[in-house]
Amino acid sequence: MTHHRLLAPLVAASMLAACGFQGADSPEADSDRAESAAQPGSDGYDDPRTASQEEARFANGKVELTLPDGVTDEMMGERTPTMLAVQVMLDRSRHSPGVIDGRGGGNTDRAIRYYREAHGLSGGSEVDQALLESLFENERGDVFRTYTVTEADAQGPFYDVPESFAAMSDLEKLGYETPLEMLAERFHMDQDFLRALNPDADFGKAGTKLVIVSHGNGAIDGEIARIEVRKGDDSLVAFDEAGDIVASYPATIGSSRFPSPSGTMDVLAVAPEPNYTFTSEGREWGPEGTYILPPGPNNPVGGTWIDLAKEGYGIHGSPDPQLIAKSNSHGCVRLTNWDAAALAKAVGQGVTVEFV
Repeated sequence: MTHHRLLAPLVAASMLAACGFQGADSPEADSDRAESAAQPGSDGYDDPRTASQEEARFANGKVELTLPDGVTDEMMGERTPTMLAVQVMLDRSRHSPGVIDGRGGGNTDRAIRYYREAHGLSGGSEVDQALLESLFENERGDVFRTYTVTEADAQGPFYDVPESFAAMSDLEKLGYETPLEMLAERFHMDQDFLRALNPDADFGKAGTKLVIVSHGNGAIDGEIARIEVRKGDDSLVAFDEAGDIVASYPATIGSSRFPSPSGTMDVLAVAPEPNYTFTSEGREWGPEGTYILPPGPNNPVGGTWIDLAKEGYGIHGSPDPQLIAKSNSHGCVRLTNWDAAALAKAVGQGVTVEFV
């Protein structure tokens, strides 16, 4: 089955319900920017040989982790070698743990369950020998790599993002506020974890060398034929034409007060770097009036919008990756910006989305 990927101009500008998507500026240029968080270019990254070094090993029922030069056990804190290795390998396997923080939690447990299902392992979220053997065989044990802050990184631009919609609507872009925020999202990392690995780093200075995790690029093999949004599990699961799971993501889904839709609908279009339109008419939340908020990763719908056939509803990114699957939306489906960008590259018009 072939699905057609259509960009934002096909989406009606009057779409003001639920999440309030309106459209995108310069789709071709914005597409490059929207993909940058999920698939950054090679500039700044260490060479492939260095990146492929395996710092983690699984032997005698135990994960052993060699820390990079300059990184100490004290800097790692309570983060365990096993959990960090598992999160990084899951991220590369397209079963997203959300923000990589080395601590685990509900999003990591969920990713483990779907990885196990996709690879024919027994159910559950246990980190056992079967899971570790599979992860190390399929994803290898490279956990860390290095990145050197580039001139483009240092230049930004960066923005002071206000809290009110009225003030947001006056900006040109709702971009990253700090170099740390930008880089942590690019590397799929928790900001505190990135800072812990690089306590003396100036993230806004070109030439600064950082220790980062060996994150995935988000690429999904083949096309997605069907998506399930699993409300009771705070997850989005993608299937290929054969019905096999090809990716899973933690998702923030609607609440009892602002429920997500039910039933089945199709993807209408994909919009990188969408605007966000808010109107108070017919809403039970937010300020009075109508506001068009500019695009950017700190836009309320993040860096990507996947438009669904039910008016005003979609799958989109988020300015708060650490809160994914830990809060509720106003009816739409929120993913991290990098997961939303990866999903958008593998779906097109006509892909079925079922809310279950």
